[in-house]
Amino acid sequence: MSEQRRLGVYICHCGGNISDYVDVEMVKDAFKDDPEVVVAETTMFACADGTQHEMIRDIKEKHLDGLVVASCSPKLHQITFRGVAKRADLNPYQYTQVNVREQASWAHTDDHVGATEKAIGLVRAAVAKTKLSPELGGWVGGLGAMFPHGTSGREQIDLLVAEIATRPSITVLTDAELVSKSGSFGNYVTEVRIHGQEEVVTTDVGTIVVATGFDSYEPEAGEFGYGMEGVLTLPEFMAIVDSSDGPLTYQGKPVRTIAYVYCVGNRQPAGGNEYCSKFCCSATVHASIKVAARDAAVHQYHLHRDIRTYGKYELMYTESRERGSVYLRFPDDTPPSVARTADGHVAVTVVDALTGNEELTIPADLVVLVTGMVPRENSDLTSLLKLPVGGDGFYNEIHPKLRPVETVVAGVMIAGACQGPKTLSESVASGLAAVTQSAGILMKGFAELDPLVATVDTAACTGCTTCVETCPYDAISMITCEGAAVAAISAAVCKGCGGCVPICAQDAIDLLGYTDAQMRASIESLTKEPVS
Repeated sequence: MSEQRRLGVYICHCGGNISDYVDVEMVKDAFKDDPEVVVAETTMFACADGTQHEMIRDIKEKHLDGLVVASCSPKLHQITFRGVAKRADLNPYQYTQVNVREQASWAHTDDHVGATEKAIGLVRAAVAKTKLSPELGGWVGGLGAMFPHGTSGREQIDLLVAEIATRPSITVLTDAELVSKSGSFGNYVTEVRIHGQEEVVTTDVGTIVVATGFDSYEPEAGEFGYGMEGVLTLPEFMAIVDSSDGPLTYQGKPVRTIAYVYCVGNRQPAGGNEYCSKFCCSATVHASIKVAARDAAVHQYHLHRDIRTYGKYELMYTESRERGSVYLRFPDDTPPSVARTADGHVAVTVVDALTGNEELTIPADLVVLVTGMVPRENSDLTSLLKLPVGGDGFYNEIHPKLRPVETVVAGVMIAGACQGPKTLSESVASGLAAVTQSAGILMKGFAELDPLVATVDTAACTGCTTCVETCPYDAISMITCEGAAVAAISAAVCKGCGGCVPICAQDAIDLLGYTDAQMRASIESLTKEPVS
């Protein structure tokens, strides 16, 4: 992407909730001289359908590549405005929401000038954040010191990016989206659209590795007290720890007591996220060690159902306890509750199974909800590549032991946490496996295909197209044969699933290896056996 951005900034009145205390016109005017803010508007209700359509129109007509909305809490409308960006063909993660209602207007109802100045500062910070060009790194790029070497995630990523820069055979496209795939195994043709530009990059590829990562579970409002001041998710807490030095503070006040509530968003009852994300325990234990190393006087309570710091991470669990962390195990059917006390503080009530189910109430400066992984929203990519999705929403491999990174789509591999919750080391291992498998295909120079595919008897085919609509792999197309439209099956694309065979009303499709003649012969041979 070019360094010059084209941003749209929208400041909401929120029906007076904001504009009664914040001079929204003054906020808008603060950006009139910014060459990268192409649109700066105020609106009565930013979330209204009409305003959403206006934003979509602006994004398309003025070629905006970033969106900033100054309104209420992102807990209410982050999904709304990400949807606006997506409908306008703008990367939804190029959208930033500014909470000027809770953080400026409602917080400073007695100081309109101060509320306005604070709102301008909040919006200016969001604009500066949105201006930055996309960079490689994902979740790891935002991490601080990591176990066991103590190197920050950003440093690790920078080393890899520097290595990429020395290899002219690697082309990196940031803020880009795969929009088309055609061809067959070993001869795919892909189209990649770079957001904010009209350019489409067309490339011939032999294999595709999908490593789209994960999203962090976001609790519902009120879930374990989420939404209360002082109740944070694990990523939010880690960002605070990694962005500061010295004793931990929150909103300018020293943090003396922290309560960690484990398994938020994972290991839920049937219908929820039933799986365990595995990394959360280790990440939380590591964060508690960082806090204790900076201030040994901080009281840290870990409220868990089980602690799963397996392998080398067991060393961290031991160190955490040695540094003073207290671990309390609650029963599966009695989760902790979070409430605000009469004096305005946050308290967690938990039943401790390790002390005879005694009920304890812990006043805390911070409550950290240990949230796990959830599948990233990738419906367009999933549909485009025909990727198989498991019951948990993550991508499925062919076999977890024998073919752990291959999918049923030949030449398409999966790696990392898009396949399921993984620690960083596990993600690296699966990435290396996917690259090795991919290299094995490319270095061979030719593609070996399964010969047991479906075939069409063109003389019997009536061209009804039912099979075309049924094929999940787009292996069937219509061609003209002797003046008539008939179905044709690409042997390179067909997976031999046989799904097209029973739906053909004319019996014009056969599956090699399982043809009608072969199956009839098998059945007839059974009838020749003597009946006892």
